[in-house]
Amino acid sequence: MIVVLGKGATDEQIREVCQRLEAVGYQSAVWRGVQRTVIGAIGIIDEQVKDRLIEQLESLPFVESAIRILRPYKLVSREWKEDSSEVTVNGKQIGSEYFVVMAGPCAVESREQLLRAARGVKAAGADLLRGGAFKPRTSPHTFQGLGKEGLILLKEVSEETGLPVITELMDARDLEDVMEVAAIIQIGARNMQNYTLLRAVGQVRKPVLLKRGLSATIEEWLQAAEYICIGGNDQVILCERGIRTFETYTRNTLDLSAVVAAKKLSHLPVVVDPSHGTGKWDMVIPMSLAAAACGADGLLVEVHPDPANAVSDGAQSLTLERFAELMQRLQPVLQAVGRKLYQSPEKTLSPAPVAEP
Repeated sequence: MIVVLGKGATDEQIREVCQRLEAVGYQSAVWRGVQRTVIGAIGIIDEQVKDRLIEQLESLPFVESAIRILRPYKLVSREWKEDSSEVTVNGKQIGSEYFVVMAGPCAVESREQLLRAARGVKAAGADLLRGGAFKPRTSPHTFQGLGKEGLILLKEVSEETGLPVITELMDARDLEDVMEVAAIIQIGARNMQNYTLLRAVGQVRKPVLLKRGLSATIEEWLQAAEYICIGGNDQVILCERGIRTFETYTRNTLDLSAVVAAKKLSHLPVVVDPSHGTGKWDMVIPMSLAAAACGADGLLVEVHPDPANAVSDGAQSLTLERFAELMQRLQPVLQAVGRKLYQSPEKTLSPAPVAEP
């Protein structure tokens, strides 16, 4: 249920509504907008008690309405918050008129590799450096990441280049170490329904990027986001990264319709990962442009200085030169849909001497 208060609601009036909600067993969450204040009632109570409570609340002169939310997710829904949310990272707003690009290698392999990637993506106009220190892999015999050594390298390169970091958290026991390095904590597709992990990041005040699970419906994805928000952390970014279908030509099927649906159902910003969504480097630029055109708020792109020799996901990684091309080609598409990059990319680099994988 949500309770809508009119413009100019006082702290005392808000407190009174919260006390009434909590008296019958609800938790309350307050959102103050420009035109109105909305109070979300979180929890399950008897329907007859709920009916009486709605009547009592709507009798208050400063309450515009008390509305039932029938969806299984509350705090992330457009019903609770009509305006789109923005998540601020180092002064840049994800979900605003600006289109935010996060780029870097799938896995941190070495300081040299990470530094080359960071310098290259920054020169091309990237806003954040992505890089995996902990790598969830389908096969236990493949490279699993450098772990805490990778976090140390991410921190060093971030300080040297000035790029904030997004990196994946796989285990709640590593939360403090990841928080020291990451400007955004990534929850990967395989952990979308790891509710213990979601509750853990819900307790911190750090932006969280939540990837859609491999076989998750949009509603399941939004309910996973609810686990984070209900803990008090509303700095959540959704990421569409492709789902498993019957198609075998691509690694996954990139569901760009989910971007439109998620932004209609939820106020949270939505970004797209075209690298995992396709698994093929030559599809990354076209699908990135399509993501920008359909209303995504940003991209999460895998970029490697030498994809042919990458230890992880080289086949879907752009070279630095290809990434620079992507940033150039994004500009007219974004202009057409009323968006823009934070900084104009530098001139596209010369063709790469390194062969594509």
